[in-house]
Parts: sequence; C-alpha cells; structure tokens
Amino acid sequence: MMNKSLRILFATPEAVPFAKTGGLADVAGALPKFLQPLGCEVILVMPYYRMVKRSGFPIQYLGEEIEVPLGDETLRAEVYQGHLDKNITVYFIGRDEFFDREYLYSGPKGDYFDNAERFVFFTRAVLNLARHIQFSPDVIHHHEWQTGLIPAYLKSIYGNDPFFERTATVFTIHNIAYQGLFKKEKLSLTGLPPEMYNPEGIEFWERINLMKAGIVYADAINTVSQKYSDEIQTPEYGYGLEGILRKRRKDLYGILNGVDYQDWDPSHDSHLIARYDLNNPAGKRECKKDLLKEFGLPPALEKVPLLGMISRLADQKGFDLLAEIIDELFTFDIGFVLLGTGEQKYHDLFSRITKKYPQKAGIRIAYDDRLAHKIEAGADLFLMPSKYEPCGLNQIYSLKYGTIPVVRATGGLDDTITHYDPSAGTGNGFKFARYDSKDFLNQIKAAMSLYAQPEQWTKLIRNAMASDFSWQRSAEAYLQLYRKAIEKKGGAV
Repeated sequence: MMNKSLRILFATPEAVPFAKTGGLADVAGALPKFLQPLGCEVILVMPYYRMVKRSGFPIQYLGEEIEVPLGDETLRAEVYQGHLDKNITVYFIGRDEFFDREYLYSGPKGDYFDNAERFVFFTRAVLNLARHIQFSPDVIHHHEWQTGLIPAYLKSIYGNDPFFERTATVFTIHNIAYQGLFKKEKLSLTGLPPEMYNPEGIEFWERINLMKAGIVYADAINTVSQKYSDEIQTPEYGYGLEGILRKRRKDLYGILNGVDYQDWDPSHDSHLIARYDLNNPAGKRECKKDLLKEFGLPPALEKVPLLGMISRLADQKGFDLLAEIIDELFTFDIGFVLLGTGEQKYHDLFSRITKKYPQKAGIRIAYDDRLAHKIEAGADLFLMPSKYEPCGLNQIYSLKYGTIPVVRATGGLDDTITHYDPSAGTGNGFKFARYDSKDFLNQIKAAMSLYAQPEQWTKLIRNAMASDFSWQRSAEAYLQLYRKAIEKKGGAV
C-alpha cells in the first residue's frame, strides 16, 4: 500500500496569491503544487476575505451554502471556488460578517475582538465543507492557531463520523508566539465537550488556547525548521507551550520551508535589469548599479560593500541590535538599503539615518515586491540578525542571488546558513550565536574583510548560489510525515 495516492486537505488562514500577511501564505500557496507530482490529490480551504475579493483572480460563487454551528446558533457559509494551479482547487469560506474586513486578523487598533467567533466558524466550516463536497481526506494538514481546533473536533464531535474515520491530522506551527488565546467563556462557541477544557487539553492559564489544541490533539506536529522545533521546547522560545511540546516530542518534526525558484531565480527574474546565474554572474554588477540608481545613491558605492535588508521593522527581527551599531557601521566605506514597515520607533530611526547619511543610506518604508527582488539581486550582503526566526525565506532567496547572508544562528537561519571557512573554502554565509550587537558587528566586519579579497569572495558567492532549498525536498519530507500521521492514527499507508 505504500504507493497509494493520498488525499490531502490543506486548511489555512492565508495563501498566496490570494491573501498574505507572512511566510505562512508562501508555504500554503507553494507546497500543494509540489505535493501533486508526488501522487497527492490536494485541495485547499481558506476564508473569503476582502483581500481575496480584490486579488483579481478568477473566483466563482458556487451558489451553495453550508450550515455551520457556532455556539447556540447555526449560521450559513457561502462557498466560492478558485484555483492555485490548473489542477489544485481552492475553496473559500464566505461570510461577510466575519471576513469582509480590511485586514485579516487585526487592524490598527489591535486584534479583531471577535477572532474566536471568526476562526471557530472557519474551522467548523472546513470540516462541513469536506463532507458537503464529498472529499474524504486521508490527511488534514492545518496551519497555525486559526485552525488549531480541527483535531480536537475530530477526536470529539466528529469522532464517530464514518466520513472522517480514516482522517489523520498534521499541524504546522509557523510562529508559536501567536497562539489564539481567548477567555474561557468562548469555549461555548466551539461546541466541544467541557472536559476538553483542562490543563492537559485546551486550557491555558484559565483561557482557551487554540494553538495548544492543535499541539495536544493532532496526530503529528511540525515546525518550519529543525532548529526551531528544538528551540520551542525551551522556556526561551516556547511562549509557555514548551512543556506540552516536550511531552509530544516524539510526534514533533522540523521540516524546512522550501523556496519556489520559479519566482526567485536571477536567471529568469523579470524584475531585474540584467539576468545572471552561477556560471554567468556578470549581470549582478548591473543589478547593483540599478539598485543604487533606484535609491538615488551615488555610483561611487558600486565599489564598496552594499548591505541590504527586507524586513518587518520589529524587535523580533533584530532591529534593536542594528540600532546599537548603526552609527558605527556608517564609519566604514559601505552602502545600506532597506525596505520594510513596522514599529514607529524604527521608522523614526531610519528617518534620522537618511538625513544623517544621505550619500550612504537608501530607505523605503513600504512593501514593494519589485524592489524586494532588486535588493536581493543588487546587494552584496543581506542582514538578518533575528531574535528568533522559525524558518526565514529571505536568507534563502539571498543565496540564490549570490547575496551573502549575515545572520543570527537561530531557527531556520541556523539550518540554512553555514559559516564560511576560508581555509577549507566551505560555507555560504556568516553567522553569530549570541544575541549581541558587538557579535553582529564583528560578523559584518568579517564579511566586509572577505569582500576585499576577490578570489575568496567569488568562491563564497559560488557556494551560496549552488545551495539548493527547493520545495521538492520539503514536499518529499511532508509526504513522509503524512504517512507517519496516518500510521499513528492507525490507518493503512
């Protein structure tokens, strides 16, 4: 039975190209495409947000509604359909009262007050939709706290339902800091038996915790890098869930996110002024020139290391470290470009930097996909000093573009970047272990020093560009995980 094709239902709160707030959307939009050639039949289910309506992709209303219990009420959900690839159907759960909003989970004033209602509704709708369209999944692969209740339902309310009898669950944690914590009174919305509200179940310090529900009840759990799966079992990174994760460590795996090289490859990137690859790297110089022009920086910077960053401007991303060393950094002969939005204190910091170093610093407080590609191609070094980083994608893009990452050894950054050893000629970047601004600065200096040695620098660039983190490898690892989950559930694989 090992070659039996599997039916996989992806339940996700977001997916590219329809709606995105972070890396989860990239995973949900890419992984199904790579599972299909491995013999999986995949469908994807997500909410029908306002962002989806505006996405411009062909999505049709099926003219059907499904019933969804929520507390004492039975509400109706509209069903819409689109496609991820020609062969992958995406079902959208529609209810304007919950999903027709400007943002996905939180607005400028913070989290939406009714997130419990919104995502309990979505979770029940996913299960009722599967039955409605007669898609009986071998595995439900569900993501983040917004879908954490799925295995709790399958082990209780839907426990005797023959339709889901063979269905195993795989729960992926993309960022354990976001847990879906709600007052215990919200338990009544779920319809779950009250005995599930206990410290071994979904109770967490007198609240309900939807992330914890996924961890406790899923057949298998994974995070998006091996290092992060180890880190979240410690008090420093576990955000209070380290105990339950240690308890389930036999069922906890780390699978690195892949990269969709169709979108991120300098040999065919339509955003770039010149294409280049491992064997014809000359175009990278043209891209650097073009990037300097884009930021209005002087051509003299073509000859010095150009440091790039694309990031949410937040403490988690290590900007407190950068703030401590940034003035010292500008005493060196460098250029610096940054693209991102985030906390006001960092908007203010970079506003000061632009005024103080107009000939060296180019800052764009925005998100701009075209410019992100240009920075990946035109910079020499890419900085990611994150406090924690479940996987991280930009360091992997940087490798493909021959832009050398300087990273902190945490999560996926540690799993993907190997420190360069000049004597052996091995490694693809620079990394530092302690969360310390001096250590960060020392690694930037080490990188700048190697930049001044063209032979070594070329070797490092070649190593970086030869690194392979395609989704192909990750998809094969997920297929193995699905089989383990089915086995744990007691099904045939």
